[in-house]
Amino acid sequence: MRGTAFTETMLGTVRLDGEQHEKQTRRIRLDLRAEADRLLRPHRTTEARLSGRIRIAGWADDPCAEGELEISPLSRRRIRYRLTFTANGRVLTLDGWKSVTPRSPVTSMTVLPFTLFEGDARVGEGVLRFPLATGLAPFLLSFRFPRRDTGAEHLAPRWNGAPGRTEVWYTTLTDPASGTGVWLHHELTAPADGSEPTAHGWVAAFPRRGEVRHARFGPVPWKSPASGFRADGVTAMPGRLTGTAGEFGWDLTERAEGPALFTFPRWSWRRPLLPAAQMLPAARATYEGAISYGDRTVNLAGAPGATARIYGHGNARRWAWLHAELGGGDVLEIVAAVSTRPGLRRLPPLVFLRLRRHGRTWPRRAERSAIGLLGLGRFRARIGLPGWTVTGRTALRRIRVEVTQPAERTLTLEYRDPDGSRAVCRNSETADARVVLECWWGRWRPEADWALDATAHAEVGER
Repeated sequence: MRGTAFTETMLGTVRLDGEQHEKQTRRIRLDLRAEADRLLRPHRTTEARLSGRIRIAGWADDPCAEGELEISPLSRRRIRYRLTFTANGRVLTLDGWKSVTPRSPVTSMTVLPFTLFEGDARVGEGVLRFPLATGLAPFLLSFRFPRRDTGAEHLAPRWNGAPGRTEVWYTTLTDPASGTGVWLHHELTAPADGSEPTAHGWVAAFPRRGEVRHARFGPVPWKSPASGFRADGVTAMPGRLTGTAGEFGWDLTERAEGPALFTFPRWSWRRPLLPAAQMLPAARATYEGAISYGDRTVNLAGAPGATARIYGHGNARRWAWLHAELGGGDVLEIVAAVSTRPGLRRLPPLVFLRLRRHGRTWPRRAERSAIGLLGLGRFRARIGLPGWTVTGRTALRRIRVEVTQPAERTLTLEYRDPDGSRAVCRNSETADARVVLECWWGRWRPEADWALDATAHAEVGER
């Protein structure tokens, strides 16, 4: 099932009630993104979500406006916009529609009269116009028809019985009340020598202060559940994670808050041609429930986190990983790795970086950060401890990510790959991170700057 997404810019003027001069107008600009869960069909009504930026000269500039779009050019002969935004601490609604008529198709499709409301009270009115000369080409080129994935479908086991494979379900989250980080790792290992596959994993708690604690479960024979992971009394199913291991016990519910995110190219998950691939069925989720260990119980309420999946031949030669909740619905996922394949293991780390901001994912294609354009402009990573970095740029945007994993908040674990080789990961669910995003507008200008204090989820590993 595919959806529809596009961007649109409109320019115009607005007259605010109560201005000193009744005829005084202000310039207004809307930069919007529309996303629908189905293909756009002009002869039917299509509902879409709106997000973007509203600017009213000298009065409002809200980059997080949200609303709804009703596209009914034939069935109802209208295209209606409803957007909620803030101006000087006031919550306002822009309500208007294009009245589509065959007698004047161009004008009726490009002119949007609207009214501003604060609650039920009118506070202004104006007209927006779609700039055909400068806006038509970007508008048409922005149309995308993405596949609409549900996270649950990606939780089913991928393993097809082939030897030398590993499959992982993992969840990381942060308790907003105590700052405790939690890591639940569930893994299927099918040895390269063809022996029976096993299921195993671990759970870990990372308090802001105090000792990092963990416990393992398994290995036990793999039972091939229809969905998710189930072994040794531990389950990771759509919307639910439960289990006991050592001194730990947990029972959590998960609510996904957004579509799946493919860190690697989407095709690499559907057709496993690469040594390994990673994706997030729930790139943003909230968790309710409790996790207990020793004499401590952490009660979770609206805890932010994510669930991710890995499938492949085993771990990379060296790798670094970051999941960062940036606030406001924004999220950053990074995997930087050096392959074990002959020839490839001498190359610098390949970086897969996906920043989902205001509902849009950058870079647009997952391959862009790893291989650049014709080999140029590839993102770069310097992997080490206690700190590592990732930097990169596209034509009009660049990013710098600095991650710090303090030794006292980092857990070191050993395990075995399908070929029997030893792997070591050093994980922190209370890492620090600084993310700086800049855009080019005649010169590099700040676009966003995030500082995460003990709320980033990060790992560095090696074989």
